[in-house]
Amino acid sequence: MTKPSERKNRNAERDDAAGEKKQREQPSAVAEWTKSIVIAAILFLFLRTFVVQTFVITSGSMEKTLLVGDFLLVNRAAIGSRIPLTSLRIPGYSEPKREDVIVFQPPPPDDTTMMLVKRLIGMPGDTIEMRNRVVYIDGKRLDEPYVIHTSDPDDTHPWMEWQKNFLAPGVDPATYHPTRDNWGPLVIPADHYMMLGDNREKSLDSRYWGLVERWRLAGRAEFLYFSYNKESYRPFPWILEIRWGRIGDVIR
Repeated sequence: MTKPSERKNRNAERDDAAGEKKQREQPSAVAEWTKSIVIAAILFLFLRTFVVQTFVITSGSMEKTLLVGDFLLVNRAAIGSRIPLTSLRIPGYSEPKREDVIVFQPPPPDDTTMMLVKRLIGMPGDTIEMRNRVVYIDGKRLDEPYVIHTSDPDDTHPWMEWQKNFLAPGVDPATYHPTRDNWGPLVIPADHYMMLGDNREKSLDSRYWGLVERWRLAGRAEFLYFSYNKESYRPFPWILEIRWGRIGDVIR
């Protein structure tokens, strides 16, 4: 017969062994969780930097194509991505095309950490101009069914002086006075693009702050994954003012 003292000793030994096993497993579990979190963070950063990115519309410069409160999925892999903190760029599987809706970093004087979204209108090598709000590429009118106009009168802006450095041959810089609705013809150099907003009279775009270098392009806007009326005065508009009909729309 086992004495009570012997049973007590065996129970104590089992408890000690279980405690030692738990102590060994605890660091192992912490290490596995840490490893999983690190891998997930690296994967997230990789996807966001080189594959996809989200973007929220906060201004009306691209109406009616894009509305304030639209949430976009941006395809960074399509046209390639710049490696952060370097001048190197990973090639994309396609090239930027005229009329693409592009997310990009604006050049000076509007050079900020905030990205913008506009439509790519002028390509490298184009001779581009606007006459009475109509865009002409190499002398041919560009059909732009996505553009909306307002009744705002034409105006000038001192930022537009940059255009004198890109005038087509035969245009005298001394007599050149561009306005919002009438400018050019300009010759777009290699690796540069002209970006214009679809809400043409309400957009601060390449007409003002200049051409966009290739390295500033971040990705092509593909579709809307969420949308709500951000300007609504109702409480909880992200719940009560969801634009169900826009979710999933392809951006054209």
